[in-house]
Amino acid sequence: KAVVFDASELLHTDQLKQLREFFQPLLRSLEHSAHLLILGRAPETLSDPFAASAQRALEGFSRSLAKELRNGGTLQLLYVGQGAEDQLEGALRFFLSPKSAYVSGQVIRLGTCATRVQDWTRPLAGRKALVTGAARGIGASIAETLARDGAEVILLDVPPAKTDLDALAARLDGRSITLDICAADAAAQLIQQLPDGIDIVVHNAGITRDKTLANMTPEFWDAVLAVNLNAPQVLTKALLDSGTLRDNGRVILLASISGIAGNRGQTNYAASKAGLIGLAQAWAPLLSERGISINAVAPGFIETQMTAHIPFALREAGRRMSSLGQGGLPQDVAEAVAWLSQPGSGAVSGQALRVCGQSILGA
Repeated sequence: KAVVFDASELLHTDQLKQLREFFQPLLRSLEHSAHLLILGRAPETLSDPFAASAQRALEGFSRSLAKELRNGGTLQLLYVGQGAEDQLEGALRFFLSPKSAYVSGQVIRLGTCATRVQDWTRPLAGRKALVTGAARGIGASIAETLARDGAEVILLDVPPAKTDLDALAARLDGRSITLDICAADAAAQLIQQLPDGIDIVVHNAGITRDKTLANMTPEFWDAVLAVNLNAPQVLTKALLDSGTLRDNGRVILLASISGIAGNRGQTNYAASKAGLIGLAQAWAPLLSERGISINAVAPGFIETQMTAHIPFALREAGRRMSSLGQGGLPQDVAEAVAWLSQPGSGAVSGQALRVCGQSILGA
């Protein structure tokens, strides 16, 4: 069910025919839910323009072939940096397993990283993780998955969610924090409640206040930007400056494909989510000296309690807009977050991983 094709030595146009020669017969024999992975070299690292062109061609090929796969098959392109070959195991374990079932057509760059996973049965053992918006839905699934992988979890949500938050924290042997992340003293309060520091922070908390721009109220605009973008900026900076987020830490920002492709009636939401992707890209090189990685995860149509209230026709449209022809689950998002939280995933930074079944939006 798993196939890896090393295309890193395809450096001329005439060599690209090897893609057709390898994959064309393979397509006829693929099993259900097959996972395909192409390995290449990042074009921007190659000095020969023809070689860079050939490697960039892999992107168009992989995204297109991913759309042609049937029966739940997925395909990714992984650009492996020079000297990063020994970082492949974590990426292979994720992309060639059911954990990446709702990830397809993605292009990821893999660099070097000093830390390694010591125990693949509990890859986050000994790590302490903070998850915001953790009381229910995707946030709760993220917390459960990080705990499954061995992390000690600290769950944060707003005071009205305290009952659900406390129950989940107790079930996961974790700890809960109730906090308005938009409060003026939120950063100071948070640092005070994390005296022993953390290794992972997942900014999952987010809201929507949808209106077309012509009808957008200042209150709707300000609320979404405050929760979705300003709070992660302020809290992450405070965690970094105070040393609460330790060296070799991991920061994961929950973005959205709306932030990549835009969406009618969501100018505020799309702006906030695009801003998170920009934050990851800008902060990544600055944090590399401390071994800290920062990435965005951009979900597509995910089946949650919230989407269950969407009219049936719209839900079906959301499902059918992906190459996989279905919606994703909170667990799909959680698995992507868990992979990016691993010690060895410091090899990936400043990137946006879409968990959308290769939605046609922003494809």
